[in-house]
Amino acid sequence: MRKSKVVLASGTFDLPHYGHLKFLEEAKKAGGNNAKLVVIVARDSTVERLKGAKPVIPENQRRALIEALKPVDVALLGYEDLDYARVIEKIKPDIIVVGYDQRAIEDGVKKIIAEKKWKVDVVRVGKFEAEALNSSSKIKRKIVESWK
Repeated sequence: MRKSKVVLASGTFDLPHYGHLKFLEEAKKAGGNNAKLVVIVARDSTVERLKGAKPVIPENQRRALIEALKPVDVALLGYEDLDYARVIEKIKPDIIVVGYDQRAIEDGVKKIIAEKKWKVDVVRVGKFEAEALNSSSKIKRKIVESWK
């Protein structure tokens, strides 16, 4: 019996939307049949530090929403210090999937994998643009515009 692959993905997932779902579907597919998708959801403090504003939806609710999506097997809150090595050691993924806009994460993860000589593949998922509201910032802009 072949062992199923563990796929790791991460993100803020504030105002979960169709683009997030497509990203997670593609992440799961990257692991092949019977893959297990583990998703790290950024902590509120991490989001505020990186983006300069608190997320609209609190971390525990974002985590629960992401975990409820069909492709996701488990969603966990991340470490506040963004310690990629600690996450990789804990989850032991076969594949790490990053989004089209996660270049810094991709570079950081590849560096750690090379330094530690771990056998982990890193896969970049392309941008999904079939719908106009495919990002949280676009959703926020549309809400603001509708209240003018």
